[in-house]
Amino acid sequence: TVAFFLLFAFACGEARLERLIQKADDEWIKGRNHSAAEILKSVLEEQSSGPMEEEALFRLGEIHYFSLANSAHALNYFDELLRLNKKGKFGYQAQKYIAEIVEFTVKDYDQAVIEYQKLINDFGREEDNPGHQYRIAAVYYKKQDYDQALIELETVLEKYPKSPLSEESFYKATSILYTLGRCPEVRQRYGGFMEKYPKSKFRGEM
Repeated sequence: TVAFFLLFAFACGEARLERLIQKADDEWIKGRNHSAAEILKSVLEEQSSGPMEEEALFRLGEIHYFSLANSAHALNYFDELLRLNKKGKFGYQAQKYIAEIVEFTVKDYDQAVIEYQKLINDFGREEDNPGHQYRIAAVYYKKQDYDQALIELETVLEKYPKSPLSEESFYKATSILYTLGRCPEVRQRYGGFMEKYPKSKFRGEM
């Protein structure tokens, strides 16, 4: 009887927290960002660990990232979520948000490389890895480390030859060779590119 009562109480508590999270989502949709955040914080105060806490942290991160323009707080919530359960329902998307924030908002390019590499190494999303590898190349390009950017683009071409990004990676790699003044290699690459992608959208630039 005691066990049944405890199970019933737990189920009721879970249902109530789910309703709070739904209410927070409704408030967010209506543009009441601070109200939504306060509701989610109340979930965190009641739930010590588990799926509800993970979802509340994730939603708080999204609200601060997309609606409150507070990337520092968003990073804190996403980091806390990953510390709780990196392999949970929201872990992969939280890591993606972290990588994006660090690259585009914080502009800490060295850390951005680390965050994108985590996406490749830690989550087993093989279908998404070409995109993360390409972002690493783009970050090195932003740093004007063209040699390393070229290495990262070559990795896309070698590891993921059938990826939709292989064409653009081939083009970008050839452009970098031109920037580096490696003209004999550029001519060779040009011929290979035109043969492999005769209808490429990059044909004019090449």
